[in-house]
Parts: sequence; structure tokens; C-alpha cells
Amino acid sequence: MNIDFAGKQVLVRVDFNVPLDAEHNITDDTRIRRALPTLTHILEEGGSVVLMSHLGRPGKKRLEDGSIDVEKFTLKHVVERLMKLLGVRVLFCPETVGEQATEMAKNLKRGQVLLLENTRFNEGEKKGDPEFAKQLADLGEVYVNDAFGTAHRAHASTTTVAQYFAPEAKCFGFLLENELQNASKITENPERPFAAILGGAKVSDKIVLLEKLIDKADIVIVGGGMAFTFIKAQGGSIGNSLCEDDKLRLALDIMKKAEDKGVKFLLPHDCSAADAFSNDAQIKTTPIDQIPDGWMGLDIGPLSRAMFAEALQEAKTILWNGPMGVFEMENFAKGTVAVAEAVARATKEHGAYSLIGGGDSAAAVTIAGLDDDVSYVSTGGGAMLELLEGKVLPGVKAMGE
Repeated sequence: MNIDFAGKQVLVRVDFNVPLDAEHNITDDTRIRRALPTLTHILEEGGSVVLMSHLGRPGKKRLEDGSIDVEKFTLKHVVERLMKLLGVRVLFCPETVGEQATEMAKNLKRGQVLLLENTRFNEGEKKGDPEFAKQLADLGEVYVNDAFGTAHRAHASTTTVAQYFAPEAKCFGFLLENELQNASKITENPERPFAAILGGAKVSDKIVLLEKLIDKADIVIVGGGMAFTFIKAQGGSIGNSLCEDDKLRLALDIMKKAEDKGVKFLLPHDCSAADAFSNDAQIKTTPIDQIPDGWMGLDIGPLSRAMFAEALQEAKTILWNGPMGVFEMENFAKGTVAVAEAVARATKEHGAYSLIGGGDSAAAVTIAGLDDDVSYVSTGGGAMLELLEGKVLPGVKAMGE
């Protein structure tokens, strides 16, 4: 950030979309903690901060009929944790824009922080509404975008608002800068061998990324629910496992493309199969192409865990996006944890650069307690996915206009 913030009121878009339990307690404050360097820098330089963020998905219908559950989606639940982490008092405005927001922002003094109410309580947010964005812009002299997790959305507070600030009065925060710099280590000349691990439920969610990676990577590892589409496409028996039957031809084409390019394309050999989608189901280890009728694969098996781990030890660059199984259930988390441990080992012992591509992969690394043992954990699942696919993120593009 190359702006002098002394005496300036700074409008900062952060991503405080944190998970809350039934009592509205924050269960993971990672996104708040990752915003602290930017906020601390502005305050230490003598600026004041007006924060805006969304929380959850209130829904268009509920906005229109007024039935929104304010208590479930209000950002006031964030205030106490933010004050504790930031070490300064945080004022809260119960509206995003309006007379009270304008008055509170006007009275803000150097070193003070004001958190506005959930931007998605206003219908203009998701529409990228210029009028709503202008009202937000009027609350600050400088605009800082530090919300990488929403940079792929052309919303009012992430994209439209930037047009109301001159180029010298807007910049990325430290978090967003770091996200872009770390993604470039994958998208621009990765050190080889380059291994990419893809998991998650559906091939259709990762088609573009898969095809990009086959052009770029030396090793592609596929796990999670999406693996079963590849197994069935080759004639395997997958029981009741998740499968996209309309993507079988595509799966074969992807494997053929990998073969033609000399890319090592690894699928699981075995899996932990269950007779129901439940942590308490009966479980047995079976070859992944011989799953009995009525059973479903919910995690990669021990042979696959060992095979994937071995492949990763030769890598110098590693990208991981998506879990190896239903890791939310303890009995089907072993594959995901094993991959997390293998990525951490390759990083620490062999000097590999490892990027964890946000979303479930980031959650898995956190659960395994390995955040500090990998090179970088992204805060944005969807945003990182689109960036790696080669798409231009609206929130990034707007800062250069």
C-alpha cells in the first residue's frame, strides 16, 4: 500500500464473512485475523477506518419482503472479536448507508474504527448499484480493497465503489496483494515438478481448472467425489458413489489429453466405502473400481493416501484445491488429512512451494493444524479458483480503472 494514510478517512472492504454457531459465536476468526495487518498499518499511520463487509447470504426474497433474520446476519457479532484482535475500540453502525452511517463516519477521529452493517442488507450490493456504491464511497477519502474472498463478485462494495476514487486514492490491502502474488507463483512459471491436487464433489466445478492444469502441471492428482466420474468412465463399478454421468466422455478426453502431454494423472486405487451417507455407517476399504451396489465411496483409501503422498514428495510446486472425501465426517477425513500432511512435509522437508486454494482445502489444513507448515493458505475459494482458471476478477480489475 503506497498511500499516505495520515489524517485520511479510509473506506476498507474486508471479508468478515465468518462462520457462526447457533448462538452467533464466531467459530473461526481466520478472515478477521488476516485483515489485521492492513487495518493496523492504516491506524498506525494516523488514519481512521470505515469497514464494510457482507456476512452470509440474506437472500433477495427476504430483502424484498422484509422477513430477513437480522440477528442471524448482522455484523455486530463480529465487533467484540475484532476489538480484541485489533486492540482498539470498534464502533458499530446498525445501517450500511444512510443518515446514521453518514453522521458516525463524519464524527470519526484519527485512530478510530467504524464497522458498517452487512452490505448485503441492501439490495443494491449484489446488483453493483452505482447509487448505493456512491453512498458508500462518500464515507471515505481513500478506498482500500482487502476482500480477496469476494473479488470475483462485481458487487457495489467490491467493484462499483472503486470508480468513485481517483487512481491515487485507491489500492489493494496487504491480504489481497499477497493473494495475487501467491497465485502468480502458480499461474506464471512454477518451479518444476509442479503437482496439482484437485478434489471436491463434481468434475463440472473444476473443468476449466483441470484443463488449464493439464497444460501446465507435471502431476495431476484427482480425489474426492469427482474421482468417481473418471472411474466409471473407464468401466469401473462405483456403487452409489457420486457421479456425473453426463461428464463421462469429458473425463476420458481429459485423461487422454494428460497422456498426450506426458502429464502423470493419478486417480485413487482404493476408497473407504460406506453403506450410508453417515459418519455412523458401516465402513469397508475396497478397490475404487469394485464398490458393491448399495455402497458409496466417501474417502480415499490407505493405498491411495500412500500413493498420493509419495507423488507429492518429488514436487517443487504444489497447488491443492478440494478435499479427498467427506472430511466434515470424522470417519471420512483420513484421506484429506493425509494429503495435508504430505503437502506440509514436501514444503518443510523438500522446500516445495505450496498454495492451498481456499475453501474446504483451507479448512482441512486448519483442522489438521498445519497452517504454518504450508507456504500459503488462500482466504478465497471461489476467487482463487477463478484466478487460477485465468479469469479477470472484477474486484481486481476495478482498482486499475
